[in-house]
Amino acid sequence: MAILVFLIGISLVFGAGGLGLFLWALRSGQYDDLDGAAMRVLFDDPDP
Repeated sequence: MAILVFLIGISLVFGAGGLGLFLWALRSGQYDDLDGAAMRVLFDDPDP
């Protein structure tokens, strides 16, 4: 039964860490321009 408490605690720590990283990504602007990357694939690069 003690291992169950340990595993639940570890899963809560990992879940909180994942949520923290997601919120950091939102605040740092990682998801600001989702359409720009999708449209950039359609255009050719200019010739050098």
